[in-house]
Amino acid sequence: MDPKDISIADYSYDLPQENIAYYPLAERDASKLLIYRNGEISEASYRDIGAHLPEGSLLVFNNTKVVEARIVFQKPTGGQIEIFCLEPPKEYGGITVAMAQTGKVRWKCLVGGASKWKPGQILRKVVEPVGTDTPTIILEARFLAKEEDAFLIELSWSRVELSFAELLHRAGLIPLPPYIRRSAEPTDSQRYQTIYARFDGSVAAPTAGLHFT
Repeated sequence: MDPKDISIADYSYDLPQENIAYYPLAERDASKLLIYRNGEISEASYRDIGAHLPEGSLLVFNNTKVVEARIVFQKPTGGQIEIFCLEPPKEYGGITVAMAQTGKVRWKCLVGGASKWKPGQILRKVVEPVGTDTPTIILEARFLAKEEDAFLIELSWSRVELSFAELLHRAGLIPLPPYIRRSAEPTDSQRYQTIYARFDGSVAAPTAGLHFT
């Protein structure tokens, strides 16, 4: 099939809100498993996936951990601007080095409400302490450039000893999929991760992996 013959309308369908799981099951592997074999479709439980995999199958697990990549800034006028951190520029040589930056970092981002962000305007966010030994953080965002598919943003924070990974943990929110129309909650930091996640850096969970125990 030639791509020019494909219409996006062919892939549109109604998804009733009541069929969307806004919260995960208490037991990860109790989720349903769709089986397609020899033209037949059936259902099973995810905990039985081993019985449906062909002998000699190779499973590759993505062990990156979802970071709190959404940062919401409140403008003095009352409007909100959301910065969604996608990936670091190539100058850092990789996600690990970029996440370890302290005090300041540049990042490629999507920006919700970008039209409200005037050139030269610095956004500020006060990150309140979570305990007596965690001082307040002042986080600032500076618009550097508009690239083809993202914005280049410079983020700097007052507690310069903190790494960017630590800063996101304090100031950001877990990026839930857009079809889950609710705010991120503290439990998402644990349930929106695979059990084998080890290294910070992903902005979306490998969702099939969320069902493994």
